[in-house]
Amino acid sequence: MVLKGRAWKYGDDVDTDVIIPARYLNTSDPAELARHCMEDIDREYAARVAPGDFLVAGKNFGCGSSREHAPIAIKASGASAVIARSFARIFYRNAFNTGLPIFEAPRAVDEIDAGDLLAVDMRNGSLRNETKGREYGIAPIPPFMQELVAAGGLLRYMAARRKERVGP
Repeated sequence: MVLKGRAWKYGDDVDTDVIIPARYLNTSDPAELARHCMEDIDREYAARVAPGDFLVAGKNFGCGSSREHAPIAIKASGASAVIARSFARIFYRNAFNTGLPIFEAPRAVDEIDAGDLLAVDMRNGSLRNETKGREYGIAPIPPFMQELVAAGGLLRYMAARRKERVGP
């Protein structure tokens, strides 16, 4: 699967309170969370992100609390994936559990600017900055985690597996 979109660029240590501020945690509605995604760091993001776009950030993306609201908000905003220098461990797991693909690409992050058009081949492990004509190798998503993403997250994956075993 190839993902394509524009880059939204942020710095290091973007924590879950910035991704979705705590004042909005009284809901688990993805559409409502998406309306407030990144608003404390970028007021324009939620109104201007286009389906397929990418969040690109420095090191330790998703640090802070273990809330699943953060990857849900990103995914519901329309972003297809997050590309960062590195991720906080709990965010990494929560992202795949909610069906949001993420990629560590330190060299690429340094060379991506906001607005660059990017293409990510999840299966073959490549990231192309189409604006600058540069290509980077990235670790492909392992097959099981690709299944999680394709299913829309862990709960949907498990429900489909159960249905396969039990029947309709």
